Amino acid sequence: MRLNAVTATSAEREATSLAAILAHFAREGFARCEPRLLQPAHVFLDRSGEDFRGRLYLTSDGSGAEFCLRPEYTIPVCLDYLASARAGEPAAYAYGGSIFRAPEHGATGDGEFLQAGLESFGRQDREAADVEILAASLDAAAAAGATALKVLIGDAGLVAAFLERLEMPPVWRRRLAAGHARGQRLADIFASPERNGGSEQSGVLAALTKVDPSDARRLVEDLLSIAGITAVGGRSAAEIAERFLDQATLADGAGVSNETRALAETFFTIEGAPESASAAMRRLAADAQLDLSAALDAFDARAEAISARGLTVHEIRFSASFARHLDYYTGFVFEARHSSDGEPVIGGGRYDRLLKTLGAASDIPAVGAAIWIDRLSPSAREA
Repeated sequence: MRLNAVTATSAEREATSLAAILAHFAREGFARCEPRLLQPAHVFLDRSGEDFRGRLYLTSDGSGAEFCLRPEYTIPVCLDYLASARAGEPAAYAYGGSIFRAPEHGATGDGEFLQAGLESFGRQDREAADVEILAASLDAAAAAGATALKVLIGDAGLVAAFLERLEMPPVWRRRLAAGHARGQRLADIFASPERNGGSEQSGVLAALTKVDPSDARRLVEDLLSIAGITAVGGRSAAEIAERFLDQATLADGAGVSNETRALAETFFTIEGAPESASAAMRRLAADAQLDLSAALDAFDARAEAISARGLTVHEIRFSASFARHLDYYTGFVFEARHSSDGEPVIGGGRYDRLLKTLGAASDIPAVGAAIWIDRLSPSAREA
């Protein structure tokens, strides 16, 4: 009886919080959008990989097509927007309800969570839209009782601009970008990947790094041709050769000088108030002769917009190493917590390229944020 009473109280508290948040979003002009509970499973698996299958509650129809209970809101809201008459035009939506994810291995829980959030599509004034989403989500959480949250921000677009200007092979640039998106330490990213092919493959990879790349590519293609191999797993001989060269470059650490590595290490340690972080990044860029002016001008414009909205910038911390562990983010990202080591209460960011992968004819500017209702009160889970 005691457990049932606690559960009922918790459910009532979360329902009240959700109602307060949705009421705030409505006052701010965000139209309500509630995608269907049953969603096509492939859109989530295509982006998160088959490893995510174990987190989905799956079913199938008579044709064998797989569906899942809605595991999050962003992609379903994007799909509804693209199917609407406003696709491609500026539009702003709010949502709130249940999402379903099976507990991770070893974890407990019933797999159903209440989540609220908002998405903004089609606005060309990106920095202003970023700040609107940040401010609206923080104000909504405050309306539900979550105040004095600590905000950590990052910028995937600024990171991409920095990596693009570093002198290194494209494979290393891709490895750094992917590692940063997953939250890996720089030392782990730079560590040589494990080789799965034994000493024979290691010897081949080592040999490839000692010749001109074009000669190495032709050598691999010739060897594949002699062996009668034209394609493996859908990859052409040229693609296989390119993959061998990428592995050789990564295994040998080729193409990344000590100076470039030191520059990357310095960049990813920059953090602090946005104004001081911007100054540090501008000094680094000037000393290294890297043109980051466009990305840093956008960064400063966003910080000024935050100040203009009445949010105190000095209470918001920037970290160049911060990422939200999802590779579709293209710009501003943020999380808000009760404490620096707590779970995020709010998380969001810009994802300008996602909608094209979902069927849009071209990229559409987009930014959004989600609020975890069960995390609004720091003591809610203990209760």
